[in-house]
Amino acid sequence: MKHLKLRLIVMNFLEFAVWGAYLTCMGNYLGKAGMGAEIAWFYAIQGIVSIFMPTIMGIIADRLIQPQRLLGICHAVAGMAMIGLFYLGMGSEMPDKTLFITIYTISVAFYMPTLALSNTAAFTILKSNGLDTVKDFPPIRVFGTVGFIATMWFVNCATVGDSGFTFTLAESAGKFQYTYMQFLVSGVLSLVLFAYCFTLPHCKLVKSEGKSLGETLGLNAFRLFKDRRMALFFLFSALLGMSLQVTNGYATPFITSFKGMAEYADSFAANNATMLVSLSQIAEALCILLIPFFLKRFGIKVVMLIAMFAWVGRFGFFGLGDPAFPGVTLFILSCIVYGVAFDFFNVSGGLFVDKECDPQVRASAQGLFMLMTNGLGATVGTLLAGEIINHYCTWNEAGYLVGDWQSAWFIFAGYALVVAVMFAIVFKDKKAAA
Repeated sequence: MKHLKLRLIVMNFLEFAVWGAYLTCMGNYLGKAGMGAEIAWFYAIQGIVSIFMPTIMGIIADRLIQPQRLLGICHAVAGMAMIGLFYLGMGSEMPDKTLFITIYTISVAFYMPTLALSNTAAFTILKSNGLDTVKDFPPIRVFGTVGFIATMWFVNCATVGDSGFTFTLAESAGKFQYTYMQFLVSGVLSLVLFAYCFTLPHCKLVKSEGKSLGETLGLNAFRLFKDRRMALFFLFSALLGMSLQVTNGYATPFITSFKGMAEYADSFAANNATMLVSLSQIAEALCILLIPFFLKRFGIKVVMLIAMFAWVGRFGFFGLGDPAFPGVTLFILSCIVYGVAFDFFNVSGGLFVDKECDPQVRASAQGLFMLMTNGLGATVGTLLAGEIINHYCTWNEAGYLVGDWQSAWFIFAGYALVVAVMFAIVFKDKKAAA
């Protein structure tokens, strides 16, 4: 059994290591490659494809291809596309924008469904071996966050320059976090996972009989909107989901921009933005352990409110801080509260949906929750955030996104605060929800 768990740990480690290689530092490269104005679109594309691709791949995994094999196939396509981005970047300091975005879209369109496919494969393998998913999966899933952090640190420190390949925390324009090399790291790891998936235990297909097309597509979950309480929950999930990708897209360009100021140019934070932001993922891993206590003790309304106010802190601390001491402590606090903001919303929300919904629509309801948050909410929020940041900030000749960052962060914090107050007023909790 330990050997089986180890194999799933490796799968989860690689699954999220692929994403960690570029998700939080891609903005730094895009700015230098002449695509800084499109950063919001690069992150919005992840939300757009999340609206339909996981459903399509889920149907295929249910009916045609074992989930662990489909997971590998998706990573093969995503990985080759990422390596394609590497070659485009290597061939030109300013790659063809249309071609670059097209290839990137292909990559994320096949990567985003793997987040669900990896869970499906792990759950199926654990159950088929008599293990308890509730008890045995969380310790396995934590290693996914470890993998995400590992590649964040790798691209933060790995450098290619005149002296060859090195690791450094000092200033270096050749760091992977600023260059197209981050896409190569992601692509290679995807191809490794592609091969690894075909060594995993088989997941027997269990075809659903007698289901209508609407049920297969999960459309029956929309009946939950007839329940006022659930309708409000999903509505606020979308509103809060608008905050999800903002700091993924703009935290590292923001922190790196301080390198353009003489008083901050040599600070550790400004030169290691990706490593600093990785504190968010460390906090995320730790906060997962707090969720059962808080849900049982306070219920879903209080837990969601904690998440909403944590988003206020996430944005507000960025607006107040700077890379030098003591200002950098506010950046660190922003990363710490991110764990609460993300987990208390995403994980607790998923548990709430699972508890409140009829077992016949439970899977579809989870898909609806993801659609409202990571699909519609994150897409709209990322695009609006991009418009706000592009209004207040511009890319300078040195490749830094500079301007009135403080106003932008305070606007985001104010938005999260308004959502929190509205939620506190209109959403009614009940003891059973805990």
